[in-house]
Amino acid sequence: MDTSGEGTMTPLKDFLLTFFMPEKCYDQFFLYFSFLHVPCLKIVLSKTMGILILVGIVIAPLPQIWKVFWSGSSVGLCLTSVFLELLAISTHAAFCYTQNFPIGAWGESLFALIQIAVLALLVQHYRGKTIKGIYLLALYCGFMFLVASPLTPVSAVWTLHEWNVLLVIAGRFFQAGSNFRQGHTGQLSALSVFLVFLGSLGRIFSSLQVTGLSLSTQMHAVACCCSGVILAQVLMYWNKCMTNSEKEGQVEKDKAD
Repeated sequence: MDTSGEGTMTPLKDFLLTFFMPEKCYDQFFLYFSFLHVPCLKIVLSKTMGILILVGIVIAPLPQIWKVFWSGSSVGLCLTSVFLELLAISTHAAFCYTQNFPIGAWGESLFALIQIAVLALLVQHYRGKTIKGIYLLALYCGFMFLVASPLTPVSAVWTLHEWNVLLVIAGRFFQAGSNFRQGHTGQLSALSVFLVFLGSLGRIFSSLQVTGLSLSTQMHAVACCCSGVILAQVLMYWNKCMTNSEKEGQVEKDKAD
């Protein structure tokens, strides 16, 4: 009986020790039942927020790409917002590259960068502007090559990295404004928006741990509020977003014809 119980707990223990806590905290929680052990609570919270940030960066674009591809429409997505988000992640990736950080420290940003670039091309493609989308991505690749090359001063790359959260705020502001003007969110993925919101919460906590109530933390809080507004719009327009999306999708097809 005891062996069976240990066998049942082993996968759970391995999972918790791998992602959420060291073994000493596992003992505090599950052997001594000290659920209010403050140092361990901080460790678990910090690791949880780190996972939320990773989810918000890496996984969030996937549901949006799938929804656009499956529906064959990019109605509701603000192209300006997509490119600003792409630029924000790109400046972070360029900074890590120029600082010679190991790929394991910023590989998730590279993965997210590729996904958002694909999303930007899909948005243009389903609006009948595939060639224009390819040109824009070519310009973007040229920009990335320039930023990551020795031709760009390190101080300029550092400045772009430090202020990239402003690009995120601007991008979400444009998307929220687009939703408000259209009166629906179209093919905007609710799951992607929710994951981005969770990632924003994680960034606030991470920034608080590192810099306290700094300007950076305040800007992350503004970005999180913008994500919250978009999430609220998705919920508010839930019932009519499909109807309006279909109508605008038909209009786009008519214009293309």
